[in-house]
Amino acid sequence: MPPLDRSPSPDGASPTSVNEPRDDARGNDAPKMRAEGLRAFFGTTEILKGVSLDLARRQVTSVIGPSGCGKSTLVRCLNRMHEVVAGASVRGRVTLDGRDIYARDVDPVLVRRRVGMVFQRPNPFPTMSVRENVLAGLRINGLPIDDPEALVEKCLRNVFLWDEVKDALARLGGTLSTGQQQRLCIARCIALEPEVILMDEPCSALDPVATAKIEELIQELSERFTIAIVTHSMQQAARVSDFTAFIYQGELVELATTDDLFTNPKNRRTEDYITGRFG
Repeated sequence: MPPLDRSPSPDGASPTSVNEPRDDARGNDAPKMRAEGLRAFFGTTEILKGVSLDLARRQVTSVIGPSGCGKSTLVRCLNRMHEVVAGASVRGRVTLDGRDIYARDVDPVLVRRRVGMVFQRPNPFPTMSVRENVLAGLRINGLPIDDPEALVEKCLRNVFLWDEVKDALARLGGTLSTGQQQRLCIARCIALEPEVILMDEPCSALDPVATAKIEELIQELSERFTIAIVTHSMQQAARVSDFTAFIYQGELVELATTDDLFTNPKNRRTEDYITGRFG
C-alpha cells in the first residue's frame, strides 16, 4: 500500500489543508477506515482479539460494551495512540482510505492529524486562552494559519461555543465549564481538519444539558467527518449513531445499523447485553 504522507487525498484535496473541509470522497461507498484482525496487547495480556470492523464514511459509529471490554483500546488503535503506552503493541491491520496506518514508512504524527481524538475528560491547555487553545494543534504541528481570527471564530461556531465565549477569547481555557471545555477541545481537534474524529466517552463527565449539546454537535459534525464514539450509554448510541458495534471481552460480537442492533440483534450476547442481563 502507498504510505500516508503529504500527497493529495483521493479527491485531490491536500491532507494538510486547515482552511476548508476536504470532500472526503463524497459518494464513495468504501469505508473510511477498516480494522482487519486487530489485536492489541499490554505486555502479554491480549485486550483486543482479532477485531475486524469498518467505519462508514461520514457516518457515526458507536462502540458499546461493558467496562473493560476493550472499547477505548480499540479507538486508540485507530490513530496509533495505543502504542505510545509502555509495553503496548498492536498486530493486524488498520487502513485509512485503503492505506495501512501501521506500515513501516507511515509517520504516526501524520496519522493523528488525519484521525483526531477527543478524550473522556476535557483536556484544554489550562494556561492558554480560549483563542490559543483553538490554534494550539496547528501551532504544535507547525502548520500555517492564514487568518487566525477567522479560523478561531469558525471552529468555535462549529462547536456551538462562539456566542458563549466571543467576548472572552482571552479567558483561560481551564476556567470554562466542563461542558464548554469539552466543546473547546473538539474545536481544537477540528481546527486541524481531520478526516476522522474518535471520541472516547466524551459525555461521561458532563451533565445532561452539556451532554445534549455534545450529542447535537456530533450529528452536525458527521456531515463533514467520519466519527466513532465510545459510549457507556446505550441510549446515547441509539440517539447519535448510524451504526453500533458491540464489543465483549475483546471481541467484536456484532456490528449493524443502530436500529437493527437494538431492535433485532443477531447474536444472543448482544441481546443479553442490551436488555440488561449482564454488563
